[in-house]
Amino acid sequence: MSLLVKSSKRGQTMVALEEGRLEYVGFAAYRLSLGETLPVTAGDKELCLVLLSGRVTIQGEGFNWENLGDRHSVFEDKSPFAAYLPPGTDAQVTALSDVQIAVCAAPGSTEAGLAPRLIRPEQCKRSVRGKGANTRYVCDILPDSEPAHSLLVVEVRTPSGHSSSYPPHKHDTDDLPHQSFLEETYYHQINPPQGFVFQRVYTDDRSIDQAMAVENSDLVVVPKGYHPVSVPYGYESYYLNVMAGPKRAWHFHNDPQHSWLLDL
Repeated sequence: MSLLVKSSKRGQTMVALEEGRLEYVGFAAYRLSLGETLPVTAGDKELCLVLLSGRVTIQGEGFNWENLGDRHSVFEDKSPFAAYLPPGTDAQVTALSDVQIAVCAAPGSTEAGLAPRLIRPEQCKRSVRGKGANTRYVCDILPDSEPAHSLLVVEVRTPSGHSSSYPPHKHDTDDLPHQSFLEETYYHQINPPQGFVFQRVYTDDRSIDQAMAVENSDLVVVPKGYHPVSVPYGYESYYLNVMAGPKRAWHFHNDPQHSWLLDL
């Protein structure tokens, strides 16, 4: 089965991961026009809504977050607004402009007593990873230092001609503290939008080995294995990562064939 989920240019749903495709991670991205609404139901999941672009109001029982959002594109040098919704939460997103919004899902729990909360841009930790043509710009939206049951959410911008998630790394073995088991999705955008990036997903034994040309708003599914990204010259890359697994910890293992790159 292809690990590339193609996006749709029409309708409210830009791209969505088929229900049950992964055990832990769920994902969908939506486009809304001014005045349109999107109902969101957590059920037994926990959700992280990430406002990719535009302005919205998010309402539900006990919360009313009005007029959120100040970036017109994911390629602006700004962190996003986001919202954490625990299991059992119902919410409605109302578009106050043209909007793109992602709904990230993972198994939830009511034991911790977590409440719905707004994640403001200034709460997101920003950092630079790599060096040279391996440099990329990271924004942690829901890292393991912030409360949640299983969700981890991060966005990454990669400049023209650079590689990302590189050297290739994986997190598909429950062997803490050396490595954790986390499924993952990559939601991609490209600037300008007619471009494409390349992503390869492969395992040591090559039982999975798929190399994909990924276009704007496509989704790449990473059930296991290494998953590097390469960005052609002239285009810049954005991706939103959603990770979840049996334990909420991100410990990865680099492909030993390429770990020498870390010494450059």
